[in-house]
Amino acid sequence: MTQDARLSLSSRRGLDWMNFFLADVRDGVGPYLAIFLLASHNWSAGDIGLVMGAMGVATGLMQIPAGKWMDAARSKRLLLAGACVVVGIACPLMAMYPSMGVVLPAQIAIGAAAAFILPGIAAITLGLVGHRQLARRTGRNEVFNHAGNVVAALMAGAVGHFLDREYIFWVVSLWSLFSLLSILLIQPDEIDDAQARGAERDAHGQLRVVQLREVLKDRRILVFAAVLGLFHFGNAAMLPLVGQQLVISAQGQGASLWMSACIILAQVVMIPVARFAGEYVDRWGTRPLLLIGLFALPLRGVLYTLGDAPAYLLAVQMLDGVGAGILGVVWVLVVADLTRGTGHYGVTLGLLNAVHMVGFFLSQTTAGMVVDMTGSFSAGFLYLSAFAGAALLLCAVAMPETRDPNLRSPVLEKG
Repeated sequence: MTQDARLSLSSRRGLDWMNFFLADVRDGVGPYLAIFLLASHNWSAGDIGLVMGAMGVATGLMQIPAGKWMDAARSKRLLLAGACVVVGIACPLMAMYPSMGVVLPAQIAIGAAAAFILPGIAAITLGLVGHRQLARRTGRNEVFNHAGNVVAALMAGAVGHFLDREYIFWVVSLWSLFSLLSILLIQPDEIDDAQARGAERDAHGQLRVVQLREVLKDRRILVFAAVLGLFHFGNAAMLPLVGQQLVISAQGQGASLWMSACIILAQVVMIPVARFAGEYVDRWGTRPLLLIGLFALPLRGVLYTLGDAPAYLLAVQMLDGVGAGILGVVWVLVVADLTRGTGHYGVTLGLLNAVHMVGFFLSQTTAGMVVDMTGSFSAGFLYLSAFAGAALLLCAVAMPETRDPNLRSPVLEKG
């Protein structure tokens, strides 16, 4: 019997629905805040940019501390539940009091809370099912995550269109409440705290945790960090560029609907892809799946240069579901493999997620400049594809397989 099967029905259902509802909570109200502040309250573009950027900065700064606290916490459910409470309170406050004095600190609070969600989900999952069942369970987590994104996007669009934009804030707050209830379904005595942080116990039951600097000497972690940074550099600005091209190609007619279709279609594709990755990673290993996921991004960027019809762009966008669907599962497993026995699973996730955010920031700030300088969206897509190709190449030549078929504790490679 697998460890997942030995869990209570309450914990299994709690883990499923926690992933479903947290999909929307992690991003707060996202781009809907900008629309709300501009269209309903006449905020300036500069002020909107400030509050939107504040959330990203807060999330980036909190990634490593959040991961470290998640590793050390005896009650990981409590930290994750606290993040849900913060988002659940901050979102409606912004709708009720749309002033800089409220929106800015609320966005900072949401950004800081969001940093706890990824390491929280990962740690609780590992603590519940262990390394042997982690791949399949992570695939299932991502299936519920992407399904939650689809439902949240459809609901936000419907609420904003048929009711009022401010109700979107209350939807996120409601999702936060459902997330909190889902977390509470998970039985705390079924979470192995040592296992949840990737630690082991000695013969006397004492927790063994290595120095963090020893983990960071692992060459594989450094290579993988570079791979992720390059991948997100290539990926982050690609969809915004597609959105701008859609506006031009559709001549303003239905551009927002095409953009919504791009987002939702990619999430729908991610659902079977994530399930596939979770099922096959233990058979194939992490490396082949990583290469498939990484290859999808530069291919997508090159294909965008071959046509600009909205239907064509939508079809190419399906490749985002392949790349992100695989990476969303496999990168968490790679970190679990490389930190097994160290006790630093959460903080390493936070560190790599911080690298991801650096790539995201550089992508967003430079790709538009390339398009402006060249006057060509194709140049922007090829620019991003070059970084995506570099991620693929680096992984192919320098990233070894991390899955141990016998699940032995990996020996850290130093260099």
